[in-house]
Amino acid sequence: MFGDGDDIRFDWRRGGAAAAGLIAALILLAMVWLVAASNGSRERALAAERHAYDVALVVRNVSSSVSRAEAGLARYVLDEEIRPNGDIYASNWQLAGFQIAQLRKLVKGSPDQEARAAKVQSLYILRGNELSLAARAAYQKQGQAGISYYYQAAQTGTGKRLDDELEHITRAERDALRDRQAQSQFFSSEADRFTDYLSWLGIIVGLGAVFLGVVAVQALRQYAQSRRQAESEAERAENLEYAVRERTQELWEANQALKAEAAEREAAEAQLRQVQKMEAVGQLTGGIAHDFNNMLAVVVGGIDLAQRRLNGPRREVLMHLQNAMEGATRAAALTRRLLSFARSEPLLPERVDTKGLISGMSDLLDRTLGERIRIEVDLADETWPNYVDPHQLENAIVNLAVNARDAMDGQGLMRIATRNVKLAANEVGDVRAGDYVKISVTDTGCGMTKEVLDRAFEPFFTTKPVGKGTGLGLSQIFGFAHQSGGEVGIESQVGRGTTVSIYLPRTEAAAPIRLRQAAQKAEAEAHVPGARILLVEDDPRVRAATVGALEDLDYDPIACSSGAEAIQLFHEKEFDLVITDVIMPEMTGPELIRHLKTTETRDFAVLFVTGYVGESENDDLRSHELLRKPFTVGALASAVSAALSRSSEPPRSSAAGAKG
Repeated sequence: MFGDGDDIRFDWRRGGAAAAGLIAALILLAMVWLVAASNGSRERALAAERHAYDVALVVRNVSSSVSRAEAGLARYVLDEEIRPNGDIYASNWQLAGFQIAQLRKLVKGSPDQEARAAKVQSLYILRGNELSLAARAAYQKQGQAGISYYYQAAQTGTGKRLDDELEHITRAERDALRDRQAQSQFFSSEADRFTDYLSWLGIIVGLGAVFLGVVAVQALRQYAQSRRQAESEAERAENLEYAVRERTQELWEANQALKAEAAEREAAEAQLRQVQKMEAVGQLTGGIAHDFNNMLAVVVGGIDLAQRRLNGPRREVLMHLQNAMEGATRAAALTRRLLSFARSEPLLPERVDTKGLISGMSDLLDRTLGERIRIEVDLADETWPNYVDPHQLENAIVNLAVNARDAMDGQGLMRIATRNVKLAANEVGDVRAGDYVKISVTDTGCGMTKEVLDRAFEPFFTTKPVGKGTGLGLSQIFGFAHQSGGEVGIESQVGRGTTVSIYLPRTEAAAPIRLRQAAQKAEAEAHVPGARILLVEDDPRVRAATVGALEDLDYDPIACSSGAEAIQLFHEKEFDLVITDVIMPEMTGPELIRHLKTTETRDFAVLFVTGYVGESENDDLRSHELLRKPFTVGALASAVSAALSRSSEPPRSSAAGAKG
């Protein structure tokens, strides 16, 4: 019995020891697992911390590269001659793109961070598109265009949104780092607690406790080492943040210096522009004064000789008067070229058949160019119609033909061709994408060097001798093409010739093409002798000359010098036609006509006369006839007939004109 009891007690003790050993082993395993889990959590926290530092470093690198790129572009658009600034912009902008790609790889696995990184890349692309306009303008040396594009890019706010998004990524990584550090501290404290329990268990279980103590010591050593590593990483992060702050301060100081330099450069450029403007005005004044003196010499000399020979042969008097008229006509043509260059000459567009217009210019070109210039015409069969001013288009073609003649020294082959072409955006100059009619004038002359070609459209620039040109021909054509929605291109080779092409947009307008013979016939039928005409002209000499011309044409004119007098006369009498100057003091011609149209019930015809038209008056002139000063009696007769033909009521003779 006793023995049985001893066996039972022994079994109980053995079983208890086994159970205690098993429990101790389980506790030991649990403690080991907990210590290992805490170490794993700590390693993951450290890895997350290093990842956060890497992300922050890449984000700061991206911000720094973008800042350097924009600073380089700013210096480049301010001084287009310093090409390294453009290289600084291109290399740093490309480096920022590579760093953004690295950032997207680093944040892979975090949906929120991936979305932010994708937004950063889209903002980077958008910002690059905004800055590329300024970079392209600076590369093409377009001067103020590059600065304007850079200023517009600075106003969009895309750069600030890019910086904000980068800051969001850095802030999110910091928040995640704090969470990881809290987890690491929690598991470390739990490991310490279970290690204490394991030490007490080691005393009870003997060797197991010793073994557990060894494990705990090793765990403590690892923990201490991890703490030292964490402290080292924290110190490194602090040093990195300090370096970033210093670099940010340097960038801010560089930005302030750049702003100051930009302000100084802007002031210097403004002064330079003023000097260039005055130089251009001086060059223009000299050239125009020279040409006008030559023309006035012809006019004054012809009139003086005609006066001296009034009692002499009629043929000799007419010859001198014709010379004076030719000089005055040339002076008027020069004035019109100046107005066209300044874009103050109003365009009166209509639907034009380019093929028919060029075909009808053969006699004009033959008389202008002379017999030693051979002209070949190659016109497309189905040339698209254009909506342009036909007189300005004829003038542009004649100018190109004269330039071609001068380039060939008055002898050679000139070719005029038309083609229907489809152009992409910016394929020729700043042209918009669409359908265009290409009008080309090709010569076999001396051609242009690259230096001359670069300045071909520059106002007042000419390679002709003094007195042979003002340098406004190609500038006038350039202005006409752009006013008409088109573009001009030049191709030239030294010794082989030059081709100048005008690109005019195709029109789908259904307005009929004007037939000049029919228009002239209608104008001739509209001539009504005795029609009452109100003439409004502030210059007394022009007023007297115009009244005399109208009386010679069998009209009944009444003249006044201002809009107020015209309104009073219009209330007292009835008129079939009002001829008014456009630019007058107190009330302009368009303002007078608008007043009369709103206060008078009876319809009347309108003819505007002008030597200069501002941009704001163009819309008021399009629906009425326009006669440009100076004009001949024949031009006045044609304009009056055309104006009367527009009136909805038939003109009356002066006998029925008074209201009583």
